[in-house]
Amino acid sequence: MLRDKNLIPLSHQHQHCLALCVRLDRAIQAGAVDLEAWQAEIQQIFEQEITFHFAAEEKELFPVAARYAELQPLVQELLTGHILLRDFFSRAAARKLHVAGLQALVEKLASHIRKEERELFEGMQRLMGPEELSAVGAALQQSLADASNTCMLPTAATRLRPKQ
Repeated sequence: MLRDKNLIPLSHQHQHCLALCVRLDRAIQAGAVDLEAWQAEIQQIFEQEITFHFAAEEKELFPVAARYAELQPLVQELLTGHILLRDFFSRAAARKLHVAGLQALVEKLASHIRKEERELFEGMQRLMGPEELSAVGAALQQSLADASNTCMLPTAATRLRPKQ
């Protein structure tokens, strides 16, 4: 199903995080993991984008979706996923993730994103009318404004270099 224009801002952020997952998974598979640099990048992305993304979903998206009985269990599962992912991001910020933890983060984050895209967004588009989706889109746009005002420029700590 084609993504409704009102959900596209979240989908774009999902694509950004999936790209991070792919890059990190490739580094893990190649055995070229600079733990400090990866955890710094994860921390930066969490602070500059994912924090706002989660807040927008929890404030604007999930409550509207939970009005539909068939989406309620999925919303609860996704909220639980946010708790688990916040723990991973917190551990990355404290530089407490090792390679296995980074791999687990990749798997959990990618799975969470795909569940939102394939199940929640599809369900919302199927169940909601254009007016309701438009209202959700307007609320999301307002909620995500803070994330749009941040600038994700790499710093010395987050700029990944080939392992020497």
